[in-house]
Amino acid sequence: MLRISNAILHVFDFESGSTYFSERELDLDNRQAHSYVTRRLRRVLNNAESKHGEFSPDSDFMGGLKEYLLGQVPFVDFSTQIAQWFWEELRRAEDLEQCDLLVADFVDTGDMRASKDTSDEDVDAAFEGEGSRKFAVVLLPRKQTFIHEVDADGNEIVRVDSTLPSPTQKVDSYVVIDAETMVIDFHDKERSVAGEGKLIIPELFLQCTQTASSHEVVNEVTDIVADVAEEAGLTPAVEISRAKAALAKRADTDEAIVPAEVGREVFEDRPELAERYEERARQRQLPEEVPMRRGVANRLTKMHRIKTDTGVEISFPSELTDRPGYIEFSRETDGSISITIKNVARIENR
Repeated sequence: MLRISNAILHVFDFESGSTYFSERELDLDNRQAHSYVTRRLRRVLNNAESKHGEFSPDSDFMGGLKEYLLGQVPFVDFSTQIAQWFWEELRRAEDLEQCDLLVADFVDTGDMRASKDTSDEDVDAAFEGEGSRKFAVVLLPRKQTFIHEVDADGNEIVRVDSTLPSPTQKVDSYVVIDAETMVIDFHDKERSVAGEGKLIIPELFLQCTQTASSHEVVNEVTDIVADVAEEAGLTPAVEISRAKAALAKRADTDEAIVPAEVGREVFEDRPELAERYEERARQRQLPEEVPMRRGVANRLTKMHRIKTDTGVEISFPSELTDRPGYIEFSRETDGSISITIKNVARIENR
């Protein structure tokens, strides 16, 4: 659940060369405004493609953020400073994109989602919980759309570019900072500035380190497991599903994954393969630990999908590989692989 304390939108119009900096915060008592901001923030929080970082000691923004968090700068003033910085940097880019800038201060009380089965007591407890305070800056590219205008003077179709992206639509550029730990989650796209490609959020705005996203680490881990398994004559599909199950379990308890531990768990009975896995992980410079929210872990690792050379596709829960009696992979004498699915009570057409 998210408890939003402050939120504001500033407008950039690069065609006219004008900015419209808001002087008042969004009215979060308005149901539609509250819903849009909440869903937008939840989307970036749960994006598996977010990279991670830490501020460099000489980061100018870190100093300004700490002053704001201590109450030395009002929210509207601080957000306007941020908007002014982005305006100056974005208009230097060669590909200008009409956009709004969302700035928000909020508390994340956990992964719980309200549903028809959620009691009022659970919602109240989550809302009042301490959670973790976060500060977000999100660039919202405005979409070009067409509207139909009918009045006494005519009947015409008019183009407008003031439509915000859907709250469930991915956006390319944002940053979310934990107010206590100063740990950064961000995503950005390369922009051409004076003929040179720049990631303005990590390189210029935050001045922070950059480490791989959860999605990238999961892909690297499963690639290494597959390579090691194939070299050892094991079935890669089995070992990858075991790796995914291990990743999901780690994220569920620690909300973080340690790539080295995954290899040791997958190849627990083959120490020499575990060592080979760790060596490959070092060669690819995988981070020692990567934060991963439970919701992200479920999306990336809960199911494992395989496709045979005969065109058969199978999707199954990763954890079933380590549960005897459900799905088995075996090699035949001719080198082919047999897949056996057991203990099935019913089959549905999908």
